[in-house]
Amino acid sequence: MYAFRKPFSAAEYAGLKFFDTELDLKTVFVVSQIVGYDMSKVIGIKVCTEVTRNNRTRMLFAMIVLAQLALLFFAVLPLNLKIVAIFCNGLPLGMVWGLVVWYLEGRRLSEMLLAGLSCSFIVASGVVKDIGLWLMRVHHIDQFWMPFTTGLIFFPPFLLSVWMLNQVPQPTDDDVQARVERRTMNSRQRWQFVKQFLGGLIMLLIAYFFLTAYREFRDSFGAEIFRQLGYGEEPAIFTRCELWVAFGVVAALALLTLIKNNRMGLIGAFVIMTAGTLMMGLGTLAYDKGRIDGLTWMVFCGLGSYLAYVPYGSVLFDRLIASTRAVGTAVFAIYIADAIGYGGAITVLLSKDLLASDVSRLDFFRYFTYFMSILGTVLLMASCCYFLVLHNTANHQIKKGSL
Repeated sequence: MYAFRKPFSAAEYAGLKFFDTELDLKTVFVVSQIVGYDMSKVIGIKVCTEVTRNNRTRMLFAMIVLAQLALLFFAVLPLNLKIVAIFCNGLPLGMVWGLVVWYLEGRRLSEMLLAGLSCSFIVASGVVKDIGLWLMRVHHIDQFWMPFTTGLIFFPPFLLSVWMLNQVPQPTDDDVQARVERRTMNSRQRWQFVKQFLGGLIMLLIAYFFLTAYREFRDSFGAEIFRQLGYGEEPAIFTRCELWVAFGVVAALALLTLIKNNRMGLIGAFVIMTAGTLMMGLGTLAYDKGRIDGLTWMVFCGLGSYLAYVPYGSVLFDRLIASTRAVGTAVFAIYIADAIGYGGAITVLLSKDLLASDVSRLDFFRYFTYFMSILGTVLLMASCCYFLVLHNTANHQIKKGSL
């Protein structure tokens, strides 16, 4: 999926403005795609929680075909109309994650499976941008045709991957016993889920609002940040950076597989996330004091942000449901978070160009890192305490009912 979403951000579209405004055309492209992606998340709250297994493969195929057609229009439409094409590119892609997670959640090995999935998108973000740069620098592909060309390269392996994913068996009886059966959810069940976890969800969603914006800024403007750090001409710089990030995230999440108790597993997820937000701030402080170089700092920022970000889309809600014995699916909670989180990305990206246009992207990223580190640490610790109280309440009710 990332081969159809992220390559366009490898180009800088230098000097291009949106009509006669102060908005860089690249910022408008990024925001336009995120608006489509965010709308897809809102649609996915219903669609991805109700879709049956038999329809998931067809939906995955349809989503990617529509995204690739949009990239074709991105290449051929006039300059300012390209924002429509990139919006249409994001519109189907937001549901891909939920369709894939449906295959993997609710299992004793869900942490390992979702860690692998998370590794794939962290590495993919770097790899597809490096391929985009390679197409432009070595093969002189135009920056507007580069995203479509990258999509063509990845379409055959995408088809193979979807076929392989569909061979994954259903959760076993032991999986259901350990992690609670995951079912499709109707409207009443979705509202009940929100009311049951409202206090903790609010704290998690505020943190995710800014965390998603932070991740998107680092991801979308990585080319500019690396150039200002002095790595503009370094080959495969994105892949070199993100490989360290991916391995660190996978190692941390894989350790959760060793924790069988769901309450301790939930605590473990929050420990990993809080360690991530702390790492972001401490890494930036070390960079500002000259203790580490720019590439190491970007690894720290990436690893810290993904340690906090990835559990939202994987193990956090899976463990929460298993811990509290709530009726529902992690996909629903993931899509509520994403729908709000990408709204944060839109807000921050536009605010940068409209309210802080004189601040370089590198400096803005530094300030944003400190803010995210402090806010994220406080909210994650508070929400962890909230959900632990819920866990104790759920266990008390189960014991009372058994008596």
